[in-house]
Amino acid sequence: MVRVCMHAPARLLCLLRSVPCGVLSKEERILELETENAILHLRLSECLGKLRRDHEVEPLNQHQHHRDAQKITQLSLAKLLAEVQAVKQDLSELFAVFFSFSSELEEQSKQLLEKVEQASCSLNGRCGDKVQNLQADVAALERLLEEEKEKCSAERQRRKELHNALVVTTDLLPAECSETKVRESSSTFVVVICFWLQELRGNIRVHCRVRPLLPFDYGPLSTSGSRPTSSEEVVSVVSNDTVMVNCMKTGMPTQNKLFEFERVHGPEDSQEAVFQEVKPLLTSLMDGYNVCIMAYGQTGSGKTHTMMGSQLVEEHSAQQGIVPKAAAELFRLISEKPAGTLSVEVSVMEVYNNEVLDLLARDAQASGGEQRREVITNSSGTSQVTSLTHEPVRDASEVMQVIGSVLKLRAHCPTLVHADSSRSHLIVTLTISSKSPNALALARKLQSAKKEMQRSAQKEWWSPGCRRANPGAHRSSNDHLFASTPSSPCRSPSHSPCPSPRPSVSQAPFRTKLQLVDLAGSECVGMSGVSGAALWEVSCINRSLSALSDVLGALAEQRPHVPYRNSKLTHVLQDAIGGDAKLLVMLCVSPTQRFVTESLQSLGFGARARQVQKELPRRKNSTLKMK
Repeated sequence: MVRVCMHAPARLLCLLRSVPCGVLSKEERILELETENAILHLRLSECLGKLRRDHEVEPLNQHQHHRDAQKITQLSLAKLLAEVQAVKQDLSELFAVFFSFSSELEEQSKQLLEKVEQASCSLNGRCGDKVQNLQADVAALERLLEEEKEKCSAERQRRKELHNALVVTTDLLPAECSETKVRESSSTFVVVICFWLQELRGNIRVHCRVRPLLPFDYGPLSTSGSRPTSSEEVVSVVSNDTVMVNCMKTGMPTQNKLFEFERVHGPEDSQEAVFQEVKPLLTSLMDGYNVCIMAYGQTGSGKTHTMMGSQLVEEHSAQQGIVPKAAAELFRLISEKPAGTLSVEVSVMEVYNNEVLDLLARDAQASGGEQRREVITNSSGTSQVTSLTHEPVRDASEVMQVIGSVLKLRAHCPTLVHADSSRSHLIVTLTISSKSPNALALARKLQSAKKEMQRSAQKEWWSPGCRRANPGAHRSSNDHLFASTPSSPCRSPSHSPCPSPRPSVSQAPFRTKLQLVDLAGSECVGMSGVSGAALWEVSCINRSLSALSDVLGALAEQRPHVPYRNSKLTHVLQDAIGGDAKLLVMLCVSPTQRFVTESLQSLGFGARARQVQKELPRRKNSTLKMK
């Protein structure tokens, strides 16, 4: 309204300007302007009055609005207060109910406790004597169990010592201990022991070693994700001749499989403890028997550590394996013999991708081209590697120097399972030859003595009282040189019951072999993660180990044909596996669930090997011809 009044003179002024000056007179214009001014004053007064009335009415409206808001607020507060009072009433009622329930529960618990005390008192009164008797029986049974455990441990130790003593005794017994000579003995105990020793000679001996947990046991299994990674130990040593595998499958009850071998080594057993169980076999070398020690197992199970050890350069290291310790023991046994009677040669070869490679020949050519060798079967039915290099050695340190110089030539390849996995089968052979320098002189001395006795008196020589005509009447310490056989009285010296001394001389020289085999590990392609050329290596390794298992299966079932030639590995080891050598298989297994399939396969291989009944070992005597 104020704005309308303020703009009215301006409009009137514009309107007057639009009127022509000649039309209206000056007085008329003044009158009109005064009239308009009065009108404007009236309108202005009306507007001011209206403004005053508006200013007076507005506080009243605000006051009324405040009063209405206060009333609404008071009503809301009263309603909320009523609700709070209702909630308080409900809480008080609920608390009363809770209090009554708690009182009832407390009363009932007191009653139950009283009943339990009464029942326990009555039970103790009636069965107290029985419970005490049962507790006494349990304590007595526990004591008996401890005593039986001690007896069992002592018996196992005694059996182990007896086993080792029998092995040594087996090596000392003559190879010609036949059933006829046993019958001639008057002691039944000797008969039983002799047959037992012959059986002990013929069986393959299997030892097992469970390695400890290693860092790669906790690593990822493979990129395929075929099964979950697990480092839980499922292979455990039950006793010194039993190992147990906990076979866990999803949705299936747990099954425990037991495997028994001649000796089982746990993760805590040292390298020296493992070698002490192998050591008795080495005495057989001095008696003319071939010996083979073979390490079998999956990749990363500790075969190379068991055979070679971790520190080849240190001569007296505690981490030395079977190979350096066997070499030291061999030369210790040789040192007990007359000087110069025995010589030792070493050869090192590997079976890589089903090819036999002479590592000593490769080392002699400064790691040049591969020196492949062929395996043949000679006229005697034994296998032989043609053109194999032999290095003469004089002590154990020279043996390890030769082996250490060619180990770098062995095929290796990193895999997901092991960072330095061996990709070939390593065969170290120590050949022991007997020179027998005094054999020829002894033969000539015996021949001259015979001629002198023939010239003395032929009648006295062939009299019934002669000690050589009757070897059972007079026997001296040197009579074993003459292999006397019972016969009828002879009419001439040409038919003498005392044979020529030459057969006794021919029994002196011998040539034996100690084969130390570190087999490549069996593995799954999906687990190892190899490809390309390494994939072909895995295929050759698995096929050769499968051929080895087939050979043992054929021998165990006594099949007419044994497939030795299905693989170069089995062809090279034909004499050790199925021949007359003394064979010891060292199974190396991993303890974790991650490798349980491969561990079961290795233990099954050892179980099949124990079923093989080999022929009796024979001494490797060479014939010394007299000129």
